[in-house]
Amino acid sequence: MDHLVSPSILTADFGNLGRDIKLVNKSVADWIHCDVMDGVFVPNISFGFPVIEHVRKISAKPLDVHLMIVDPDRYLTRFRDAGANILTVQYEACTHLHRTVSEIHNLGMKAGVAVNPHTPVTLLKNTLPFIDMVLIMTVNPGFGGQSFIMESYNKISELSKMIFSGGYNILIEVDGGIDISNARRLIEAGVNVLVAGNSVFSSDDPVETIRKLKRLE
Repeated sequence: MDHLVSPSILTADFGNLGRDIKLVNKSVADWIHCDVMDGVFVPNISFGFPVIEHVRKISAKPLDVHLMIVDPDRYLTRFRDAGANILTVQYEACTHLHRTVSEIHNLGMKAGVAVNPHTPVTLLKNTLPFIDMVLIMTVNPGFGGQSFIMESYNKISELSKMIFSGGYNILIEVDGGIDISNARRLIEAGVNVLVAGNSVFSSDDPVETIRKLKRLE
């Protein structure tokens, strides 16, 4: 399958959020990525339900929502109701991960699991049969604009082999320091979904930047 591009609104202009969402709407982007941070699981606070609901009203793309929060089980239904199409939880934040991803499916959403840079992908071995996507964090979560962690390539390759050997239909998503300079190598390593925030919204032409990430020119 062709790879997907999911621009992250974490680095959008929140004073002109509607404008930036409309830019993504007219681009070749596939999803819109929404990073929800609680200031506890990660050292930053981003946004919650009102912003997701606002984006849902404007967006013509599916909402790819990543929860970087403690105790995500408390909020699964509310994020579904706010408009999430794909809901990703952090491996490190879930005590009963199988229960969590099962409930995400029961609520009618695709289920993803994210792993921080220090978390081995081998820990997902028994979870892979039950999920739709793995998000490999290629920076330490919490802030946009960080530098890509080079060790991530090895994790991606290892995960790709695990998925292939198990015969699973699972997407690999990456988030953190993604731009046109590393996009092609990431796809070649096995990535299916590129999340890009700073490289898109800080560019002079976000629509063109998205096109380049999609076409890998």
